[in-house]
Amino acid sequence: SSGINAEWPLRPGSKIQQHLNYRMRVSLQDGRQFVGSFLAFDKHMNLVLGDCEEFRKIRQKSAKSTDKEEKRALGLVLLRGENLVSMTVEGPPPQNSRQRGPGGRGAHANMGAAKAAGRGMPPQPGAPGLQGPMHGVGGPSPGMMAPNRFGPPGYGGPPRMPMGMGPPGMRPRY
Repeated sequence: SSGINAEWPLRPGSKIQQHLNYRMRVSLQDGRQFVGSFLAFDKHMNLVLGDCEEFRKIRQKSAKSTDKEEKRALGLVLLRGENLVSMTVEGPPPQNSRQRGPGGRGAHANMGAAKAAGRGMPPQPGAPGLQGPMHGVGGPSPGMMAPNRFGPPGYGGPPRMPMGMGPPGMRPRY
């Protein structure tokens, strides 16, 4: 046990939780830096960054020239907490309408809200992808889909042995 409470990062108002959705710069042990929207973290300090870019320094062969910084766009990134060195704020969370929930309650207003679909729920009107193919289009006939104990129609089932005989290699019972 590390001595750290497993619920440490999940405490409401914890320092790290206050920075969710901020634009953050994260430095790794190998010298790379990632800049992206801080979306999530866990007890191991694994991080999820969205719209992420990687910055790394390329060492030049000659000692005279300066190191060149290379940038590449990565998108959604998961960083292992074991490799993190530091995190710094690059900018505040975006204030656009996409980030805000109904009634302006913030980015987490409807987080985790789900709607049932598929098995057990009748298809909703306006959800054509959940209703299956139209009647008579594609798929086998209903008779082909009926359960059959011994395989396809016309198949008599597995071969049977005469009464009293056991499987090959075993002595018969008398």
